[in-house]
Amino acid sequence: MTRTFSFEFFPPKTPEGADKLRAVRAKLAAVQPAFFSVTFGAGGSTREGTWNTVTEIAAAGLAVAPHISCIGTTRASVRELLLAFRSRGIRRLVALRGDLPSGAAGGAGDFRYANELVEFIRAETGDWFHVEVAAYPEYHPQSRSPADDLANFARKVKAGADSAITQYFYNSDAYFRFVEDAQALGVEVPIVPGIMPITNYTQLARFSDACGAEIPRWIRLKLQSYGDDRDSISAFGLDVVTDLCEQLLAVDAPGLHFYTMNQAEPTLELWARLGLPR
Repeated sequence: MTRTFSFEFFPPKTPEGADKLRAVRAKLAAVQPAFFSVTFGAGGSTREGTWNTVTEIAAAGLAVAPHISCIGTTRASVRELLLAFRSRGIRRLVALRGDLPSGAAGGAGDFRYANELVEFIRAETGDWFHVEVAAYPEYHPQSRSPADDLANFARKVKAGADSAITQYFYNSDAYFRFVEDAQALGVEVPIVPGIMPITNYTQLARFSDACGAEIPRWIRLKLQSYGDDRDSISAFGLDVVTDLCEQLLAVDAPGLHFYTMNQAEPTLELWARLGLPR
């Protein structure tokens, strides 16, 4: 089995942020990941930034996977984007429903769900793109039930997804069970675990509360106990996430997708701890 190791960025909002990301990208490119993904802002908030970041990575000769979101998009705008990405030799996409921008009405745009977007991408471009979709081992926070969430995931795969990347998690059992349940529904594509390094407890708690990713109580309390001691938080976080990755790789997870938060060192420290190829 060939494992896929990849890194995710968000589009920088300032020239200084763009300069920093170039330096981060250069450090991470040295370990030759399968690809870099770039997130896509709701309601147009970072779409131009996504485009600029993606095309710069592609121009550097690196594999890149732009995120494409359903929310607020039309068939015409997605078609135009697909043609533009294809013209630049981009071969991978991450197709998502996305989050509604604040104050927007539900159902904005031509696509309601990610499976509709995947179907459209396949109809427009055939097999040109390797299409990734999202998976939620602890279930999407807006899903009506675990069974409903699994059914939604299976629909995205049936629509033509090649593989999936999960929301980050810290409970390996949640991932193992999700994979088993998905396979029981006939899902056969690789489901790559998403990995979030721990360096800032306040930020992590805010993200986790928003996206429904659970921080196990013992980890949360330990992180809280360190207060503003960033070094202790980072050291403990490195131990926790290394152990998680080792558990995942020991049972043949098909790779790891690192949410870098536009930082190189935390991910490279994990990379070294895990003995991944450089």
